[in-house]
Amino acid sequence: MTAPRPSFPGQDWHVGQTADHCIGAGKVGPLIIVGMYNTKARIREYTPTHVPRLGGGRADHYAKFLLDEVQPFIDREYRTLSGSQHTGVGGSSLGGLVSLYLGLKHSRIFGKVAALSPSVWWNQLVIQRFVQATVVEPRPRIWLDIGTREGPRIVHDVERFRDVLLEKGWKLGEDLHYERVEGAEHNEAAWAKRVGPFLQFLYPAR
Repeated sequence: MTAPRPSFPGQDWHVGQTADHCIGAGKVGPLIIVGMYNTKARIREYTPTHVPRLGGGRADHYAKFLLDEVQPFIDREYRTLSGSQHTGVGGSSLGGLVSLYLGLKHSRIFGKVAALSPSVWWNQLVIQRFVQATVVEPRPRIWLDIGTREGPRIVHDVERFRDVLLEKGWKLGEDLHYERVEGAEHNEAAWAKRVGPFLQFLYPAR
């Protein structure tokens, strides 16, 4: 265990502690979690397209950083298992958006995606159009959720994205988990409560 590292607003998800508990309880298989430091450039780095006034559009550069620098370093320094079935990416809000984008575009590398309250609204639902136009093979295993107190339009957009995944061949309860979390807001306290469940779905103990 390392010392906790806060997210952008300075709050801790307790991912390490939750993972340790789930592994110890036999609910999640052993895994290595790599937390990326969140910077003020998150809008630029976590979005696949550029939007006037908002910027963005450097998600492919972020992917290159992960694939060419971070992953080789982790594989070199730790005992890792190769293959997309062992490798995942995840995040919340814009981090959830970029995780979906990376998992769909690089599914031969990232076989598991955790998208908590993803910002699917970005650039008039560009991630929805992306998955509709893309042949995703193999299909990554996806955890998708949204809190009911994040706004009715946000909930609708995420559920429409879920429906697009179903139209493309994902199956609920198999390679797709969708959850509408009653009363949950768009914040770290809400996402921290979903760490255990998404780890159990994506990395169940054998």
